[in-house]
Amino acid sequence: MEAIASAKYLRGSAQKARLVVDMIRGKRVGEALAILQFTNKRAAASIEKCLRSAIANATETAERQNVAVDPDDLFVKTCYVDMGPTKHRRRVRPAPQGRAYREQRHFCHVTVLVSTGEAETPAKGKGKGKNARAAAESSPKAAAPAARKGGASKKAAGTDAGAQKASAKRASKKAEAAPAAEPQAEESATQE
Repeated sequence: MEAIASAKYLRGSAQKARLVVDMIRGKRVGEALAILQFTNKRAAASIEKCLRSAIANATETAERQNVAVDPDDLFVKTCYVDMGPTKHRRRVRPAPQGRAYREQRHFCHVTVLVSTGEAETPAKGKGKGKNARAAAESSPKAAAPAARKGGASKKAAGTDAGAQKASAKRASKKAEAAPAAEPQAEESATQE
C-alpha cells in the first residue's frame, strides 16, 4: 500500500528544504514525525504537514480497499524537493548609501511517498565501491566473460597471487615481532 502527498509553493529555498527531507528518508513514520517536530529548521513544519497528509491518504486508500493499515507500519519510501517559481518574486532590500540589493523569494515543492512494504536502504554512491566490485566478481555472470578472455583471467590470477604474498609477509612480520616482545617480558619478571 502506497500513498503520496505533495505540498506546493512552500516558502524557502529547495536547497534548505532538502536538508530536512534527507533526515527522514527511509525512516518509519513515527520516527520521521519525531525528527521533524524537533528539527530547528523553518521547512520542517511544512514538511511535517505534508507527511501527515500522506499518512492520511494511506489510511483513506486502505479503507476504500477494505485493507487494515496501521499508520505505525508505514515508512517514508520516497521524498524529494523540487524548485518552485522565482519569476515575479524578486524584491528589493535596502542597502547602504542609498543603494538597493535585489533578492529572490524562493519557493519549493515537496513530495512525500509512504509505503507499508519493507524499508529499502539505498546504496550509497554510484555502485563503484569495493562492495559493488566484490559482489560483481563473486557472481557467476561476471566470471564467465573473464574466463572467455584469456588475458583477463591471467591478470586476476596475478593479483590473487600478489595479495597472498603480501598477506604472508604481514603474517611473518607479526610472528617475528611476537617472540621479540616475550624475552623483554621475561627479563622484567626476573628483575622484580
